[in-house]
Amino acid sequence: MTDNPLTKKTDISHLVNTISQLIEQSRQQVRRNVNATMVQLYWEIGRLIVEDEQRGKTRAEYGKAVLKNLSAQLTQQFGKGFTVRNLRNMRDFYSKFPKRHALRTELSWTHYRTLLRIDNEAARNWYMNEAV
Repeated sequence: MTDNPLTKKTDISHLVNTISQLIEQSRQQVRRNVNATMVQLYWEIGRLIVEDEQRGKTRAEYGKAVLKNLSAQLTQQFGKGFTVRNLRNMRDFYSKFPKRHALRTELSWTHYRTLLRIDNEAARNWYMNEAV
């Protein structure tokens, strides 16, 4: 009687549920880690752009040409995600959040792009804390 296939299926349902939960938790953790890494990457890219611009070449025309060329080369090498607009967002990200250790890993790049639109630093910090 214990060899009944229906009984065996029921017996492992708890095991399947437990493993399924573990897989889902792991997938969520991977998404959080990837997101945090991407936010840090975009901050670093922004820092490099700002530092390049501050080498005495801050004219707007120079900046436009650099971002356009940078976008073309990065897009060719790595694919989507490196438009001129997104590179500008990365530059602004570094400018408005200059302390890397102060970044909130719970926030996604989409959160930070939204926060970049807020000019008032106190308001931006308030919204950042509320979003967490």
